[in-house]
Amino acid sequence: MKFFPIFLRVADARILVSGGGETALAKLRLLLKTEARIEVYAEEIAPALAEWAEEGRLVLHRRALIARDLDGARLLYAANDDAQEDGRVAALAAEAGILFNIVDNLDDSRFLTPAMVDRDPLVVAIGSEGAAPVLARSIKAQIEALLPARLGAFVRAARAFRAEAERLPAGRPRRAFWSDVFADALSAQTEPERETLDRLLATHLAERPAPGRVLFVGAGPGDPDDLTMRARRALDSADVVIHDRLVPAPILELARREAEIIEAGKTGFGASLPQAAINDLIVARAEAGAVVVRLKSGDPGVFGRLDEEIEACAAAGLDWTVVPGLTSASAAAASLGQSLTRRGRNSEMRLITGHDIDGFADHDWAALAREGTVAAIYMGKRAARFIQGRLLMQGGHPETPISVVENAGRPEERIVATRLSALAEDMAAAGLTGPALIMLGLAPRREEIAAPLPALAEAVS
Repeated sequence: MKFFPIFLRVADARILVSGGGETALAKLRLLLKTEARIEVYAEEIAPALAEWAEEGRLVLHRRALIARDLDGARLLYAANDDAQEDGRVAALAAEAGILFNIVDNLDDSRFLTPAMVDRDPLVVAIGSEGAAPVLARSIKAQIEALLPARLGAFVRAARAFRAEAERLPAGRPRRAFWSDVFADALSAQTEPERETLDRLLATHLAERPAPGRVLFVGAGPGDPDDLTMRARRALDSADVVIHDRLVPAPILELARREAEIIEAGKTGFGASLPQAAINDLIVARAEAGAVVVRLKSGDPGVFGRLDEEIEACAAAGLDWTVVPGLTSASAAAASLGQSLTRRGRNSEMRLITGHDIDGFADHDWAALAREGTVAAIYMGKRAARFIQGRLLMQGGHPETPISVVENAGRPEERIVATRLSALAEDMAAAGLTGPALIMLGLAPRREEIAAPLPALAEAVS
């Protein structure tokens, strides 16, 4: 992010515009909506500028801007339709430490003006750092259609009631009140009456504090687009998010900014937060009255120690809910272009783990070694040679196709196509660093989506 979005206080501040043509007019139409003191510097001006000056909406100086004009200014727009003059006034602003924007010059500007949806005091700003202004305008048009024109009046009425609403405890009780206030805001044609707000506040003041609760939420394989709507709503409601180490930052960023984010990671064959400590953490936060989202990569019910955490919540008398997620096996099969079951090939699908609390996990290797078997092996990177040996010992065909999908469903996903006889060697050559799923019995439907193993081997050597 090269430009950090902020809302800058400009009431009674001086904002300067250098230029008097159409480019300057376009910026002034926006600036005149603010409570700033607008000053324009230009030798030649469009007729509208003279009219605005006569109406007292801005101060017009019929000359070029000079250094002393910048004293006490908050912002400067260089809009002269002349690159040399724009560069001159921008240099003056830079020397004076004033933020400046050179219209249509992304590289040299110190700030940008986003596309805006104006429902004052509610303002939605959309920016693309100049990379896609047409897209920003398209998004603006869609948001404009969603927000009623009178929404600003609704927000102003609510703002006037804010002091009364502070009688409610901060946090969830106050958020619940405002959620009720704005429940119909997007369809409202009039602002709420004071009596309505008073009655609603009295109802909320009379309510007993809601008890804490726990939502066990599946984060999916890692792409935010794979989150379910229920998962997104859970993150939006969370006071505390306790996540495992495989949940990526883009998903965590969907949580409320005020939410407490806690990593409670577990690493195979490495340092981990003990499960008992995780259970205690979940229970303690919920018993304190928080809405706790226990966020797990993939689906919480697939190798996620879900039962143990549910039992801890039940023993403490806490309310809990499971929000399922897309498991990595489904994402990996989709990337391979394969189905997990196929008539005539396999009538069952196995989800197994490469290791458990005792080390490498043992399974019915004879069943897994049968022709046509399909299995997704989670947490199998370090157990690859063990898995390969067990399957070959039980009669698994050396040419059995296997696909190893690293970071399934994420932008950095990588697929290594191999076979049982070369599984451990090819995985070592690939140098996998992310979470990897071993898809026994499945090859990529299209060869071009798999990483070329000889090239990987050469890179490692």
